[in-house]
Amino acid sequence: MVLYDSATLGGSCSGSSSSSSSSKPPPLQQRQQTQQDIDGLLAGAGYRVRSSELQKVAQRLERLETAMVNSPADLSQLASDTIHYNPSDLASWVDSLLSEFIQPPTCPSEFIMDPETNQTVVSDGWTTAEPHMPQVHQNISYEQQSLNNQLTVDNQLTVVTAMEEDSGIRLVHMLMTCAECVQRGDFSLATSCLEDMQGLLTRVNTVCGIGKVAGHFIDALSRRIFQGIGGGSINGGSAYENEILYHHFYEACPYLKFAHFTANQAILEAFDGHDCVHVVDFNLMHGLQWPALIQALALRPGGPPLLRLTGIGPPSPDGRDSLREIGLRLAELARSVNVRFAFRGVAASRLEDVKPWMLQVNPKESVAVNSIMQLHRLLGSDLNRNSPIETVLSWIRSLNPKIMTVVEQEANHNQPGFLDRFTEALHYYSTMFDSLEACTVQPNKALAEIYIQREIANVVSCEGSARVERHEPLSKWRTRLSGAGFRPLHLGSNAYKQASMLLTLFSAEGYSVEENDGCLTLGWHSRPLIAASAWQAVSDGTADFPA
Repeated sequence: MVLYDSATLGGSCSGSSSSSSSSKPPPLQQRQQTQQDIDGLLAGAGYRVRSSELQKVAQRLERLETAMVNSPADLSQLASDTIHYNPSDLASWVDSLLSEFIQPPTCPSEFIMDPETNQTVVSDGWTTAEPHMPQVHQNISYEQQSLNNQLTVDNQLTVVTAMEEDSGIRLVHMLMTCAECVQRGDFSLATSCLEDMQGLLTRVNTVCGIGKVAGHFIDALSRRIFQGIGGGSINGGSAYENEILYHHFYEACPYLKFAHFTANQAILEAFDGHDCVHVVDFNLMHGLQWPALIQALALRPGGPPLLRLTGIGPPSPDGRDSLREIGLRLAELARSVNVRFAFRGVAASRLEDVKPWMLQVNPKESVAVNSIMQLHRLLGSDLNRNSPIETVLSWIRSLNPKIMTVVEQEANHNQPGFLDRFTEALHYYSTMFDSLEACTVQPNKALAEIYIQREIANVVSCEGSARVERHEPLSKWRTRLSGAGFRPLHLGSNAYKQASMLLTLFSAEGYSVEENDGCLTLGWHSRPLIAASAWQAVSDGTADFPA
């Protein structure tokens, strides 16, 4: 633990498995629930097919593949005027293609020039010309030939796409089967599933879509099976490396921008009328959030207050004093806009290791506590000590903050059952990767995906204290924070307007901001992915601490 002041007022994974070692088959109700989960995933991806129908669809596709190989004609026969069924309805679509191949070959109409009348006539089939009746075939125009060729290519691509979609559906089914095997401890069958899925990955596009997502989940399952639960360095890399990935995730998509803008607006409103304010940031990370707040305070009517910022972050393994460097940059910015500023850095590997005395909060200060995707890391349990989340919430409340801003992933990745957690994660991160596809900042996007991949690895591969990505939905945070002595604060219309403007300026179409009982969520289409809320400590007489 390292403590220091900067700037001036002048301006390995380890853990125990929760998997059962029983190899008995799951009860009927559990199998039905698993099938319903798979059906939900397929429906969410736009496929009108049930998991119980996949075997029949696979058999039909094998018949189609055989028919295509053995067909005397090439794939150009698909360039007819026949209307095929929607490929999302796989069974009907494959049947329509099979009917094309099993029909007897028909002869195309020919345009023939009659030499005696000098007129064009139509022949419905190939005819054997008499020796004394010469026939002249009309030349097909270049445009018509190009159109025919394009139709042939388009239909060939349709067939290939359908087979790739089938492989994607089978990947989802096998991922769920593998996760179910892991939960009941059947690692032999799970290993076999992994091998089959690796083969299927060669038949799908792994650059985007389900192929990319499946690849990350296959890697995470492999790590859990072969390295053991919590084996290896799940969060991987140095603190500096993690900060770099965090920065690229910030730049590539609007999630962290939304978190910062929304929290800043709430803090700015809470500080209104106060001349000495103190922000405690649970995860400083380059200080990306605070230049906007400093500039907003500089423009405050009546002049800016004295701003103290305490930034918590991991120690630098290479000996660099990165927290101090960030503090100096922020101090220079504050000086340039005439905001009195003081910075204090607290280096700690875990948030639960921080004690309130380290923050040096003055009773005369108006305090704001800011947690951006950090509180979920405290939800692990340890029989040898008090619950980390209860300990931290207790000392936060002792600071009597004017406001506590909380932004968390809107997901339920803290369920005790592995299969439930895996299914929820597959839903959540499929949507997250879909939203990233709409982002145009390519260099940042590639590294942002690594940031998300590490989250997936921790959710799937780890248990016990090694599993820190324990995301919970807003409804559970409401219950927990209310029970810990906090009351919700309504994020006002200004925060909503700020978030909506942010999406207009920085994001692609498809992102949406929604208001939820005084909180704000940012999602992709109809699925919320992160949630922002604000809280205030209540007096001792009305606190309701959990037992």
